[in-house]
Formats: sequence, C-alpha cells, structure tokens
Amino acid sequence: MSRANKKITIPVSIGYGLTDIMGGGAFTVIGAWLLFFYTTFVGLSPIEAASIVAIARIVDAVVSLFMGSLTDHFYKNYFGKKFGRRRFFLLIGAPLMLVYALLWLDGMSYGFYLAVYLAFEIIAAMVLIPWETLPSEMTKEFNGRTKLSTCRMFLSASGTFLATFIPGLLINHFGEHSANAYLINGVIFAVLFMVCVIISWKVTWERELTPEMQAELEKSALPTCFGEKLRAVSALFASYLSTLKIRAFRKHLAIYLLSFTGKDVYNTVFVFFCVYCLNVSSSLAGSLLSMSIVGLPVTLIAGLGIIKYGPARLYVFAYALMMLCLAGFLAVYQIPSLNTVATLFVLAGLYQVGRCVLEFTPWNVFPFIPDIDEMVSRQRREGLFAAVMTFTRKTTVAIATFVVGLLLQSGGFVKGSQVQPPEAVHMIAMLMFIGTAVLLILALWQALTFRLNKQTHQIFVQEVERLRANGAKASVEPHVRRIVEDLTGYDYDTLWTEPVPAAKEESTTVATAG
Repeated sequence: MSRANKKITIPVSIGYGLTDIMGGGAFTVIGAWLLFFYTTFVGLSPIEAASIVAIARIVDAVVSLFMGSLTDHFYKNYFGKKFGRRRFFLLIGAPLMLVYALLWLDGMSYGFYLAVYLAFEIIAAMVLIPWETLPSEMTKEFNGRTKLSTCRMFLSASGTFLATFIPGLLINHFGEHSANAYLINGVIFAVLFMVCVIISWKVTWERELTPEMQAELEKSALPTCFGEKLRAVSALFASYLSTLKIRAFRKHLAIYLLSFTGKDVYNTVFVFFCVYCLNVSSSLAGSLLSMSIVGLPVTLIAGLGIIKYGPARLYVFAYALMMLCLAGFLAVYQIPSLNTVATLFVLAGLYQVGRCVLEFTPWNVFPFIPDIDEMVSRQRREGLFAAVMTFTRKTTVAIATFVVGLLLQSGGFVKGSQVQPPEAVHMIAMLMFIGTAVLLILALWQALTFRLNKQTHQIFVQEVERLRANGAKASVEPHVRRIVEDLTGYDYDTLWTEPVPAAKEESTTVATAG
C-alpha cells in the first residue's frame, strides 16, 4: 500500500497525537508552576524568573523560524531521504526530552536555569514544528485530518490533566515547602515525553514527493558565496511575510495568539491568585488546575462540533464561558463568603471546558491553511506556516510572561515570602481578571468574522483540484469565487499562477542549513 492510500485509523491517530502530551503537558507545568517554583524555592525575583522564560522563548522563536523552512526542504539531503523531512526530527528529539527534568533542580544559578530552559524550548520546537505538519502530510481529507487533530487534542487534554494532577499529588505528599515534588514531577514527565515522541515517529508517514519537489531535488545546489546565502536568507524572510497575505491565516493567527496569550496569563497567575488572594494551599491550586480532566470528554464533543458548527461558533462558546468564569472568580475574591472549595471547583471545571475548546479549535483549523495557500503560491508550505505560528506564539508568550513578572515586582511582590503586601495581592488579582479578559474579548472580535469551515474548505479544495486538472478559470461559479477570495484575500483572477519568485528562491534556502 502506498503512502497516498494509507488509512487514518484510530490507532494511527492516537499514535500521532501522543506527542501533544508533551506539547500540552510540558508547557502547562511550566506555565502554572515554573515562576512559582523559581520565586518560592529557588529564590529568584519575579523579573529574574520571568526573564528566563522571555529570553529563552525569544531566542527559540528565531530558531523556530528556520525550523519550518528547514523541514520543508529537508528531503534534499541524506537524512531527509532516509528518515523523512519531518519525522527525522522526531527521531532525534525523543531522547533529548530528558533535558526537561533539569528545569526542576533546586539550588542552581540563574545562568543554569536559563541555559536549560533555552535548550528545552529549542528541542521542543525541533519536534513540534515538523510534527504539526503531519496531518497535512498524511491525508487531504477534512474528516481524516479532523480525526488526527481530535485525537491530538484529546491527548493534549490528557497531558494537561496529568500536568496539573500529578504535581498536586506530589506537593500534597512531600509538603508545601519541599522542592522534591517538583524535581520528581520533572523526571516522570521527561521520561513520558520521550516515549510519546518515539511512538509518534513510529506510526506516522509523509506524503510522496510531488513532481515539483522531484524537479527541485534534481537541480538543487548549495549556495556557495556570501551574496547567494544573503539572498537566500532574504528570500526566506520574504516567504515568511508572504504567509501573512493569506486572509484566513491572518485571522487564524490573531485568534490563536490573543486567546492563547490570555490563557497563558491566567495559567501563570492562577497559583499566585489561589495562594495569596484566596489564601488556599498550592496543593489545592493544583487540584483546581487538575479539573482540566473535563477536557477529555469535551475534546471528543468538540471534534463533532467543529464539523457540524464550524470553528467560529466554538470560539464564541469558549470565550464566553471563560469570561463568565473569570467573573465568578472575581466575585469569590470580592465576597469572602463565596470562597468555598465547592465554588472554586465548579468555576475551575467550567473554565477548563472553555479552555479545552479554545485549545482544540486553532489546531484543528491549522491543517487547512496550507490548502488555501496552495491556491496563491502553488506550493505546499506546511512547515513555513507552522514556523510562523510557533515564532509569533513564542514571542507573544515571552512578552506576556515578562510583563507579568515585571508587574508582580512593581506591585511589591516579595520573593520567598508566604505573605504578600496588599499592593502585590491587588496586582495579582488585576492580572488575573483584566489581563485575561481583555485578550479573550479581542480574540472573540476576530472569531466572529472567521469563515473557514468544513463546507467552505471542501468547496475551496474542489476548486484547486479543478484548476490542477487544467479547468478554465473563466468558468468558476460565482459563489466559489467569493469563497476563494474571502479565504485568500486575493482577487480570484490573480490566483493559480506560476509560483512567486520569493517562493522559488526559498527553495535554495534550506540547502544552507541542510
């Protein structure tokens, strides 16, 4: 059976999705506990702790830009031909997952924590960027890709639950003031991440090389002089900027960045909010975060919902529910009589429903973006789009994390103290409510005009196939023209032409890296 005829079965989808136990789990633990661990146990100031995340993610974001193009063209060298242009990076990245455990060592220097976190971010990008392109590689069908993405997000929700439940258990066992819980948690997850990435490498595959890729393989040559390399890098950045000309991708990127950054602010501040604003234990905070277990059934329901209702309605549901829960937490903070364990668990559970739908939807939409781009560029550039998403995501989360650390310190937060001054407590509460809500409202504004769904995607792909079969552009149906123009942002008559020069030049870029 050729790769083109392989079926997307449930076991294959589960095997593919296992890597997002790392994607969902590692960064959930980091987002929820790393700043708390560094300021409470290691003795770093809020700005020092936040700067570790910010510096590492900014550097990693730049590296991620090159990773996308590297994987798009990795088929041109020996390792790409032998192991696959995407899956090769899963194979070498799996054992490197063990670096994650070093993040949670106590008593080390600022430079050590910065170096280790930077290494882990780069390793994670090396795995996640090519892995995110695999649904587009493995099948063209909407339902097949949705099956892969649904299993991915189900397992991401499982990773999120484990990443919040296990730390709570360990903190409860070792005590509120023991750093051992964090180290043991890091070791457990490092081994788990390694196993998951290996399984994903084993069960996935990549598309056959297209005739254009075969032709490029035959004529590709390494840039030799400095001028050629400079032009290649310039062409690479031009190709990154070209992704932003696709209207559907611009909206998708805005929704993704705003909503995920809002979620990050909530995750970063939540443990501080529970401990210092609500005066509950950090183990209870971990238990509240572990309400992410509701994401397991919610992900399956969302998989049906995105097919029936489309992404836009799922976004509206997620953001509305999350903002309602933020209002509930504000009421608990302002009215002490509402501060009961039962109330906190109800609000935490409902918030996790919204959060799960928020995380589920963008990564179910992403595999369809390269299809829209193909109408413009006449190329398959999955890695390029994945790199742009990763770069912008890591840049915004770096900025958001540093701003949170800066505001905590300016609000008078005292590192290592079990009691914080009123100004610091007030700052934590404002970050929790205002910071998260504003970003979600902006994301909702973008989501209301997002029109990529199963129906429009099917019409779009059929038009691409018609043009590929030498169909006449003049005979396009009016409603098809409108859909194509809305999703691409281009006039229909300018589409399906020869590949743009920047895209052609880009084909030599990865030869530099390869």
